[in-house]
Amino acid sequence: MGTSWTCWITVTVLLVAHEVPLTSGHLIGVCYGTQGDNLPSPTDVINLYKRSNIEMIRLFEPLAEVLEALRGSNLLVSLGVRNEDLQSLSSSQDAANAWVGAHIVPYKNDVSFGWVTLGNEVIPGPESSYVASAMTNIHNALLSNGLDRVKVTTVVPGNALATSYPPSAGAFSPDVLNIMKDIATFLYQTGAPLMVNVYPYFAYSADPTHISLDYAMFNGKDPIIDGNYQYFSLFEAMVDAFNAALEKINAADVPIAVSESGWPSSGNEPYTSITNAQTYNANLMKHVIGNGTPRKPDHLMDTFMFAMFNEDLKAAGVEQNFGFFYPNMQPVYPFW
Repeated sequence: MGTSWTCWITVTVLLVAHEVPLTSGHLIGVCYGTQGDNLPSPTDVINLYKRSNIEMIRLFEPLAEVLEALRGSNLLVSLGVRNEDLQSLSSSQDAANAWVGAHIVPYKNDVSFGWVTLGNEVIPGPESSYVASAMTNIHNALLSNGLDRVKVTTVVPGNALATSYPPSAGAFSPDVLNIMKDIATFLYQTGAPLMVNVYPYFAYSADPTHISLDYAMFNGKDPIIDGNYQYFSLFEAMVDAFNAALEKINAADVPIAVSESGWPSSGNEPYTSITNAQTYNANLMKHVIGNGTPRKPDHLMDTFMFAMFNEDLKAAGVEQNFGFFYPNMQPVYPFW
């Protein structure tokens, strides 16, 4: 996760481990980060997901011990490719075949893969030029192994947009415009969503004078008017800025999924608190289960909440305090 306003998920019941119909449903996923030196074993983590009735999980990289623990779990998995692997995967179909052969094929009968994400917040940035071709090569490798229902996408942060306010002004940065056009073409052709990290916390904490806590918490009383649309939450406005940006590149039919969203429980008081974290996440869950956005009211977004654990190897402050659970698996606050 980056510090730009930058995890979720909704799907249908899983019938076959590697044949996952990716249609909208009403379930939520949680990101599983591993940047801690005191985290539980992967087996214990997966059991905690199951006890908590969390049915989807986002992994930021392919870790064999985690994939082994996922066997037979029925958790729907979003599997990330490490950013440093993008260049080789973009330039070589053989490298993509080898990646899928190492990290998905050995588990495909026992692990339910829903997504593979090529790049986590590399757009904009020097690695962004590798994303589209890496996505194509991984997609081809999945097809060659009969994994045609696994969707291939990428994860972008808020600063992929040059303009985001008002939402109708949303537009991709000029330096990534052509890259996003190529990515959007791929996503449209394959039926995959664009994954977006959406963090009202960062926008609110950076400008609390002009952004109210109620608006950041889905509790806006007076809507922000943008043409024919009314916004009662910053989350919706952020998502619709991306929807508007996709419209501007003739990709309005590409759906958005939320790859991360959450609120830290500590690290930047008074903006961070257990109460704020609990309230935001509860309202986020309630919203995405039953609502789209003003621009796309009928599209229920798959949503990953961030994150499963507080991770002590991340940057000090808020980055260490997004977890639903402490490393000892006790809840930071009642939720699941």
